[in-house]
Amino acid sequence: MSDTSEKVLSAAAELRDAVAPLKFSEPVTHVYNPLAYAWAAHEQYVNKFAGKPKQIVFLGMNPGPFGMTQTGVPFGEIAAVRDWMGVNTKVERPPNEHPKRPVVGFDCPRSEISGKRLWGLFAQRFGTASKFFGDHYVVNYCPLVFMEASARNVTPDKLPRHEVERLFAVCDEHLKRVVEALQPKWVVGVGGFAFARVAALTERMPQLKTAQILHPSPASPAANRNWSGLVTAQMELCGAWPSLK
Repeated sequence: MSDTSEKVLSAAAELRDAVAPLKFSEPVTHVYNPLAYAWAAHEQYVNKFAGKPKQIVFLGMNPGPFGMTQTGVPFGEIAAVRDWMGVNTKVERPPNEHPKRPVVGFDCPRSEISGKRLWGLFAQRFGTASKFFGDHYVVNYCPLVFMEASARNVTPDKLPRHEVERLFAVCDEHLKRVVEALQPKWVVGVGGFAFARVAALTERMPQLKTAQILHPSPASPAANRNWSGLVTAQMELCGAWPSLK
């Protein structure tokens, strides 16, 4: 393990432990922490890909039900994590598991569309995972999954203010530690929520260059029309990626 990956892994472990005692009120009835039950997979991801400083760090919001919830990897669509990254290990079960959202790890039959789009773009542009991760890294802002009794997803920005303040305080500190370890020139928010947290970080680290890209969620009508082309243009226009034309 390199000094850089050790710092990133230590930051993740502290975040995992810091969010564990937090309590959340209704309508949230179930909370999953993949950094706890899928730690082995997340550790593989960090050790393989966070070994040296990066040029660009992409920041997501929080785990999707068929991505990081299952694999412990941000935007962790099964095939991308297992086949492209070569990360694959046993994933435990979360406590208080929702019957409609079981965690079956790498046996999950569902595909995380956001992750398929994100990692698909990176694979298309860079070819191999090792080439992409040579200068890039992907991390989520919040490690927790929030669900209502119906299993409907609750995003972190929809939590009550007093719960948000406690949660964001530890997530902000984690993000700062990851950026300090990886020393990127750019931090790119995947979607509006993530970009807002990046903007908050620049108050403490004004040297960072920042950008926002369209979130790949199918819930966004714009993302369903040539998402990879739009995001490539966004990355090239801001100067984070060189134009390949």
